[in-house]
Amino acid sequence: MGLELRQQLKLSQQLVMTPQLQQAIKLLQLSRLELVETVQQELMENPFLEEAETEPSDMSMEEMPVEADTGGSEPEMAVPEKNEEFIRSADWENYLGEFSSVSKQAQSREQEVPEEGLSFEARLASKPSLDGHLTWQMRLSNFTEREISIGEAVIGNLDSGGYLHADCADIQAVVPDAGEEEIEAVIHRIQRLDPVGVAARSPRECLMVQLEVLGETDPILLSLVRDHLEDLEKKRYKPLARKFKIDMEELKHYLEIIQKLDPMPGANFSSTEPHYVSPDVFVYKYGEDFVIVLNEDGLPRLQLNSFFADSLSSTVGKEKDYIQEKMRSAAWLMKSLYQRQRTLYKVVESIVRFQREFFEHGVTRLRPLILKEVAEDISMHESTVSRITTNKYVSTPHGVFELKFFFNSALDLEDGSQVGSESVKALIKKLIGEEDPKHPLSDERIGEILKDMLKVDIARRTVAKYRSAMNILSSSKRKELL
Repeated sequence: MGLELRQQLKLSQQLVMTPQLQQAIKLLQLSRLELVETVQQELMENPFLEEAETEPSDMSMEEMPVEADTGGSEPEMAVPEKNEEFIRSADWENYLGEFSSVSKQAQSREQEVPEEGLSFEARLASKPSLDGHLTWQMRLSNFTEREISIGEAVIGNLDSGGYLHADCADIQAVVPDAGEEEIEAVIHRIQRLDPVGVAARSPRECLMVQLEVLGETDPILLSLVRDHLEDLEKKRYKPLARKFKIDMEELKHYLEIIQKLDPMPGANFSSTEPHYVSPDVFVYKYGEDFVIVLNEDGLPRLQLNSFFADSLSSTVGKEKDYIQEKMRSAAWLMKSLYQRQRTLYKVVESIVRFQREFFEHGVTRLRPLILKEVAEDISMHESTVSRITTNKYVSTPHGVFELKFFFNSALDLEDGSQVGSESVKALIKKLIGEEDPKHPLSDERIGEILKDMLKVDIARRTVAKYRSAMNILSSSKRKELL
């Protein structure tokens, strides 16, 4: 048996995700608030980074020498004297300002609200909770300590709408020696506290308690709430009018009373805070052109710490390796931030070009657009455009929109052109908003109107799908009482 030794040369290519590239991709898809948080975290962890207090430099971040990581051994990062001063003074505000369509003087806006103009409610640290509000009322009323114990168990089982989702057995698990009649008596008293109807087991019980507190004794009104809520919900008005032998005007009077009741008494005490959107970009109309301004508010200006940069030449061994690593990390962060802002500006600029009709006239003129069109326009990859438009918002003359909003599917028109699906949705919403509430438009009729307006063949089920996506009720449920 013979042995043979062979030598083979193989050439292969592979994509390596360096830490720097991973960081750049991560920054692309962060929202503005997440980005501020990330930068603040880096400021705390990297001693080479600090907030700049001086005026921004006139140099561009593209001039910053950043050594690429090839996957092999990295050479020492040198800091030439000619670049040392720039690295120290490089700050983030400079690269934000570079991608604004107006000067920094024109961008400055006074947004501070004087404290004197704030309402008393706006100065409160937190909203009062439902359980705290009810417990406070119990202790101010003539509840005994035992009744308060039972009441606290009841209040602890209320949901965000103020409804009680526990039976007597659940309450007895907390207060073992409490009887069912005793528990029901406490629930009865709690239901008459503010807000009235809280701790009810059903919407019917909630509304009946409110009618009792209001002193309503009309048997027809009580019967409508007690026995016919489903019929009222489905707007079966004529059968109800025949049953109670009343005309439609009288029925309308009863409905007005019922509509003033609150079916969710605990909703005003919900702890859910509203989600405020902070636009990443502002687009203003200036003459015949549109001006793009990146939002700089709250974003720190970054620069390298001069003290640590000066110590690089006097250190050796592990200390020098540590300083080089942190300096490289700081430089890459600033470079990645610069690239993010440049990419964001270019994408918004491209969207404004494609969707100029929207910025001029509103949502009804939104054209079909896909990520590939923007990517080809700015010579970037489709995935980059997708990341930079995720969780990013733009303030336009017609409101604040997510960047993803401008990308929508198309419907073919009879003349061969296309219209965006969002434009069709906006027209449907407009038609429903202008309809006669006593004679609402059916989905089929809306489709016919759209065909006349846009010359687009849209099916009834498509109209229904768009209407449902906008949380708009069907025509039968939108119909008002004659």
